Amino acid sequence: MSPSPTPDAYAPRDATDACRRILAEVERAVVGKRRPLELVLMTLLAGGHVLIEDLPGLAKTLIARSFAQVLGITFSRIQFTPDLLPADITGSYVYNQRDAEFEFRRGPIFANLVLGDEINRAPPKTQAALLEAMQEGQVTVEDTTYRLDRPFAVIATQNPIEFEGTYPLPEAQLDRFMSRIAVGYPSADDEWEVVRRRLEREADDIELEQRAGRDEVIALQRALELIHVGESVGRYIVTIVEATRDHPDVEVGASPRGTLAVTKLARAQAVLEQRDFVIPEDVKAVAVPALGHRITLRPELWVRRVSGDDVVRSVVSEVPAPEPETAPDRR
Repeated sequence: MSPSPTPDAYAPRDATDACRRILAEVERAVVGKRRPLELVLMTLLAGGHVLIEDLPGLAKTLIARSFAQVLGITFSRIQFTPDLLPADITGSYVYNQRDAEFEFRRGPIFANLVLGDEINRAPPKTQAALLEAMQEGQVTVEDTTYRLDRPFAVIATQNPIEFEGTYPLPEAQLDRFMSRIAVGYPSADDEWEVVRRRLEREADDIELEQRAGRDEVIALQRALELIHVGESVGRYIVTIVEATRDHPDVEVGASPRGTLAVTKLARAQAVLEQRDFVIPEDVKAVAVPALGHRITLRPELWVRRVSGDDVVRSVVSEVPAPEPETAPDRR
């Protein structure tokens, strides 16, 4: 059960323990994918949004639903289709005959965790309905603005190999996702474990235990603000992002929003490692999921099958890392 009372912000050691409890429970449903699960949790705690790009049937929807269940927060699912309208996401005004007035009926965006399934199947106008919510934490319908409850996060999914009837996400919306991850196929042993557990429980659905709550999630988010980022590590992050802009294969490099994304995720990585300060290894661990989708490559590179992730890996391998810092003096 969730701890009581809930602290305003967890100490790093307590935050690490809470994250491990959450991940262990989610792993009851999602087998053998510890690192993708860590990245999803890190992004949620860093106050960001996640784009899961992978093939059908690899537990993308299950991951989102499992985290909502274990974190004890409200959840909604939006199935993106070509005929989906912005009002289907945000909600709209409906005439109430009994009161003879219009009332606002909230759409599925009004949840703590929103799953946007196959987001690239909706036209750009509908995709753009998410932009204000993702960036500003609010929704504007006609002339009224509604604040979204905290925590608020979007986990969007898309199939990277299916292009018929899809609309590529514009760069402006891609940049709103703090991280992009892939789940990948399980190993043979992990896939058998999925089958074994299904046979054992004699049901498709699995009931997960709640390991946190809305207040605990907010406290964990605040805990990240206590993680120290030294100047040498901060400048290391800036140098990596700058290098993506100067890379010969890149037409448009990562923006300052990417710099902040790396910083936030590196703080979350430090929490998982039970440290209250960031080291260069934390930066290296999160650089690809934080930056790969923010890079626009030169058009001719599609023949060479070069990706933004490849560019980031190249940059990280070339930029010299500073000496790791010791724990900061908290006196």
